[in-house]
Amino acid sequence: MRILQGKAAVRAVVKLEGRGTSLDEVEPAVCRIIRNIRRGGDRQLVRYATLWDGLQPAQSLRVSEAEIKGAWFDTPAPIRKALRGAVANICRFAKWQMPREWRKRVTGGELAQIVRPLTSVGCYVPGGRYPLPSTLLMTVIPAQAAGVSRICVMSPRPHPVTLAAAALLGITEVYRCGGAQAIATLAYGTATIARVDKIVGPGNRFVTAAKKLVSFDCAIDMLAGPTEAVLYSDHGEPVFLAADLVAQAEHDPDALAIFITTVRQLANKVEQAVTVAARNNPVARVAIQRNAVLLVASSREEAIEWVNRIAPEHLTVDDETMVPSISNAGSVFVGDYSAQAAGDYAAGPNHVLPTAGAARFRAGLGVHDFVKLITVQRFELDGLSNIAPIITTLADAEGLRAHAQSVRVRCENRNRQAVRRGKVAHA
Repeated sequence: MRILQGKAAVRAVVKLEGRGTSLDEVEPAVCRIIRNIRRGGDRQLVRYATLWDGLQPAQSLRVSEAEIKGAWFDTPAPIRKALRGAVANICRFAKWQMPREWRKRVTGGELAQIVRPLTSVGCYVPGGRYPLPSTLLMTVIPAQAAGVSRICVMSPRPHPVTLAAAALLGITEVYRCGGAQAIATLAYGTATIARVDKIVGPGNRFVTAAKKLVSFDCAIDMLAGPTEAVLYSDHGEPVFLAADLVAQAEHDPDALAIFITTVRQLANKVEQAVTVAARNNPVARVAIQRNAVLLVASSREEAIEWVNRIAPEHLTVDDETMVPSISNAGSVFVGDYSAQAAGDYAAGPNHVLPTAGAARFRAGLGVHDFVKLITVQRFELDGLSNIAPIITTLADAEGLRAHAQSVRVRCENRNRQAVRRGKVAHA
């Protein structure tokens, strides 16, 4: 783990600012998979699930409701209790996050915003290095809070605890498949699996490449890369800071772990604590060796500038005074006792967060990803006449004469009606 300051630190920030997830190596293979699913449908999906996802000849691609319910009863009581607790907190936050409908009166009319859920959503739940029932909760619950009527889960080798989470949430449509073939199926559908309106959830490079390639035909949440943790602290507890860096690093050997401070002595202590914390965690140890760096800034202002330029997935800061200065981050954790793992499981905010600098332009997954905000406009004749000069002038300037005429004809009709009323009154 390197400690950098001065020009070396600035160069590191510039490099981090331009980071991304390279998909070039896998895109040709992913294109073939998508093409095969579109042409071969269920037959190709079963072939891929058997080849890569461990589907057995006696198994159905779709997990039966009996198996889903059975997984819940077979799950140890402490885990069932933990799942219930996580669900309660995530549901509560999702309800708080729900966009509101509103209606406003304007001169001669009314403007409004109505909120409508998507009809169908596909939730991808990874099943690789670790089973991730928490990802099922984080993708399904906001969709349910939004009112999505069909929620389909795709997961390679779905772990019993993942199925237990599905049972707790009442999800009955779960398929044993993953990778690019699962994304293609969600995007285009097969004879037995209907396509969805949107695909959400993280995955490996094949999953991410597939989401990128189908995104013109099916909405997606984001292109998720390896996990990222950035911690900025000048007076935090080194052991706590190191614990968060290692916790996020254990997700993936390509995970990013960065510590920023203005205090060189604290950087030294965090470096030592990370070495100890990662000692018995082989995945985290590899990620730390490859991608971890400690940056020493010359001032708090420079440190915050670095944070916003990096735009991390997870960000820890010392106290509330720093939060107003943060403009780019997926989720912010404040103080020694706001462990980043709290956001991964049970605090309530979503753990599906933007990576690779995407926090510059989008938020983490939330209820807003599962609804449409539809605008409503209603004008009376007086209201339309009030803004008619603006409309017709701009439409004429753009050369769109029919646009202008569609307003003029209404206003002219008003004038004709007024003339007719005047003649009747005069007679």
